Amino acid sequence: MPFTDSIIVFLGEYLAHILGAAFLVFWWENRKRFPRFLIESVGAVLLSRGIITESIRFFWDKPRPFVQENFTPLIEHTASPSFPSGHAAFFFALGGILYAYNKPAGIAFLLTSGVLSASRVLAGVHWTSDVLAGGIIGLASAFIILRLSRKFQR
Repeated sequence: MPFTDSIIVFLGEYLAHILGAAFLVFWWENRKRFPRFLIESVGAVLLSRGIITESIRFFWDKPRPFVQENFTPLIEHTASPSFPSGHAAFFFALGGILYAYNKPAGIAFLLTSGVLSASRVLAGVHWTSDVLAGGIIGLASAFIILRLSRKFQR
């Protein structure tokens, strides 16, 4: 495997674990200062990845690039529906919540989520439209959950 392919695989598959760990470290270090942070994060992820993304995939079975173009992707993946990207929805939802609590950390998390998403396009498991839609769904879900949380907090 060429070196560039190894980088794409690392960024598209393993960077998600690093982002998840970084998110948990932020939560752990700030759990007393931001008691609603974890609840809002779980809510945004459930809305974006569990409800919206899966509902769209239920009604629209868009094939993944490696299925449609008949090639072997750099990241092993099932031939499940491609649109929208669940990874992008998940990590952009977390990034949106994180941004509400810590802007510099949120920006870094969102930029890294963009790198992760772009790498999944380069690996052949998503189309660009998949990750763009997933990112929008994730950010919109974070916004909705934050608005609801603030409304019920009053």
